[in-house]
Amino acid sequence: MVELVEYIAKSLVDHPEQVEVREIQGETGLILELRVAPEDMGKVIGKQGRIAKAIRAVVKAASLKQGTPAMLEIL
Repeated sequence: MVELVEYIAKSLVDHPEQVEVREIQGETGLILELRVAPEDMGKVIGKQGRIAKAIRAVVKAASLKQGTPAMLEIL
């Protein structure tokens, strides 16, 4: 799942070398933390959060397929 989020984020940003995704096991499931360069934050979030919602939807679908709940946090 980390590779999926990393691939999507690197495709969107101008500085793909600064994309970092961490996987943390939380109480309710897996938490994926996405960090990007400050100037790329708008590209990952998108207008009115549309791109962030789309990435979260992909993560949710992939987590349902794997059977482990997952959540994406953009830091």
